[in-house]
Amino acid sequence: MDSVTSATAASAASTARDKGDDSKKGAISSDFETFLRMLTVQMENQDPLNPIESSDYAVQLATFSGVEQQVLTNDLLETLGQNLGGAGLAQYGSWVGMEARAAVPAAFDGSSPVTVVPQAAADADKAQLVVRDADGKEVQRLSIGTDGAPMEWTGAGTDGAVLPAGSYRFVVESFKEGARIAEKQAEVYAPITEVRSGTEGVTVVFAGGGEASAGNVSALRQGDG
Repeated sequence: MDSVTSATAASAASTARDKGDDSKKGAISSDFETFLRMLTVQMENQDPLNPIESSDYAVQLATFSGVEQQVLTNDLLETLGQNLGGAGLAQYGSWVGMEARAAVPAAFDGSSPVTVVPQAAADADKAQLVVRDADGKEVQRLSIGTDGAPMEWTGAGTDGAVLPAGSYRFVVESFKEGARIAEKQAEVYAPITEVRSGTEGVTVVFAGGGEASAGNVSALRQGDG
């Protein structure tokens, strides 16, 4: 009896996986008819002196029904996931061309300033903004306030020379009574070039190659272009 149950459940699951969406309902129906025929043969060939309990038949029917429902549930979840992914792209597609605020590197063109939003730790009494280039090298260090007010970074050093165009990352170092207590990447406003949907949700791609989850975008504004 156990082998019949196992073979029937395995057959139902295998058939549902291998066939296309249009034929899944038909496959399940066909498997159920096969299951009933197997159950009938089992009843006809049981030992009259040791008949199978009716409860055992009920277990087999329940097992097949469970497999059938699981297949249908998986199909429904897959369809919902695909629909939600498409809806996400439709919703976020309008973001392309806008500027979003997120903790990503900024693409500096050598002339246009970058809006940086440096957030110091809540209990900090001093903060510094550290600028690093694409290789992670520190190229500038600026004293800033602890109020989190946005600032325009022009790329100009203390000698007035402007740093070359490229990708730059901004880090806020927070201090209290002279000791560094926290370090956090600052958010910047950067143009959005692409929005894509994947297994982990909607990803926003910025000019310069930076990426962030749509849920990690804290603000939007119209781009200069």
